[in-house]
Amino acid sequence: MTTLRAASVEIIAVGSELLTPFRQDTDSLFLTGRLNDLGYAVRFKTVVGDDTAGLAFRVSEALRQAGLVFVVGGLGPTADDRTRRAVARALGRRLIFERDILRGIEARFRKRGIVMTSPNRRQAYVIEGAAVLPNANGTAPGQWIRAGSKTIVLLPGPPHELKAMFDAAVAPRLARREAGYLVRRTIMTTGLGESAVESLISGLYPKGGGLDLTVLASPGLVELHVTSRSRVSRKDAEAGADRLCGKLRRRLKDIVYSECGESLEETLGRLLRDRKKTVAVAESCTGGLLGHRLTGVPGSSAYFLGGFITYSDSLKIKWLGVPAAPIGFQGAVSSPVARAMARAARRHARADFGLAITGIAGPGGGTPEKPVGLVWTALAWRGGTEVQKNLFWGRRELVKLQSAQKAMDMLRRHLLRQAGTGQQGKR
Repeated sequence: MTTLRAASVEIIAVGSELLTPFRQDTDSLFLTGRLNDLGYAVRFKTVVGDDTAGLAFRVSEALRQAGLVFVVGGLGPTADDRTRRAVARALGRRLIFERDILRGIEARFRKRGIVMTSPNRRQAYVIEGAAVLPNANGTAPGQWIRAGSKTIVLLPGPPHELKAMFDAAVAPRLARREAGYLVRRTIMTTGLGESAVESLISGLYPKGGGLDLTVLASPGLVELHVTSRSRVSRKDAEAGADRLCGKLRRRLKDIVYSECGESLEETLGRLLRDRKKTVAVAESCTGGLLGHRLTGVPGSSAYFLGGFITYSDSLKIKWLGVPAAPIGFQGAVSSPVARAMARAARRHARADFGLAITGIAGPGGGTPEKPVGLVWTALAWRGGTEVQKNLFWGRRELVKLQSAQKAMDMLRRHLLRQAGTGQQGKR
């Protein structure tokens, strides 16, 4: 595979409000997606407040480590919009007043029947040597600036302005630079934690060759993100990604549930639909979360028949017919009760499978013998049952999330064993 040597990219988001808990930087997410599609790798992201000296320093540092720098925001008319001045300082260039830009801003205000105020004149200043990027949805133009072998792009902060300007004026320029081809793959796994997955894939982290591998963990799942780059063709980039994904798949085996972006409930739903099987659920500590996730998939009525939320012991006995004896002797959070709940859900709904969850989600209710996070999950089918003991970590909502994840994965693995294959959810 031919190595891609695309210029690395840094995105600098400008705005003191982005350094508070009240406003998030979403512009960089959009830019990263578009840049990846064009074959550019974003290596750095920075948030800088409305400070001229601080921003000038950050731009200077960015130019040392990136070939393409985007500075987003701070192009408006107010006194705290300091991007133009800061970038000019970093480059050692003058700001030049462009009367054509001012006339365009004035015309925009006249069209709206509003008198332009003097602060808007600030938006008519352009850094020496910059190419102006028209703003179809606002008054602040963008700027494309060459600095030796490096490029700086100034974009407005409002998303509707930034997106239109990027697609109309920036993307065509970048495409002409032939950065190469970039392909991403995401392998979704469940059933093992991050450290266990890491031990399984030991030695598979790529060393160059246009390939990158990143592992991201969330409650109940671990994602492996593969990135492949090539200057030759998209097919070449895809081939590199496929080779690495193949190696990962052989190591991870049946803990992989998707390679095409499916959620676990989507994967399970497809398996049930393809096999023309049905499922019903009985839930205690998850309070309906399992049924909610299963029915969140369009077309789930083809395989999901319904469920029972039996939070109290009395309803486990009355609605499901769970014998009172195991609840009295071992408690509702126990293997016999989980097994009985799964069998009852299957029987009452006349489903092919029954899934059940009973446990202690917390934060209270735990004991040394039955701590918070103890959850029993059960699967019933014609002729058999399977029960698993789990000890989940985290807050109440995380225990519930992991419990539903585990129940669905039990049925997924059972269906794969029946079919005699671990192949699923692939491109």
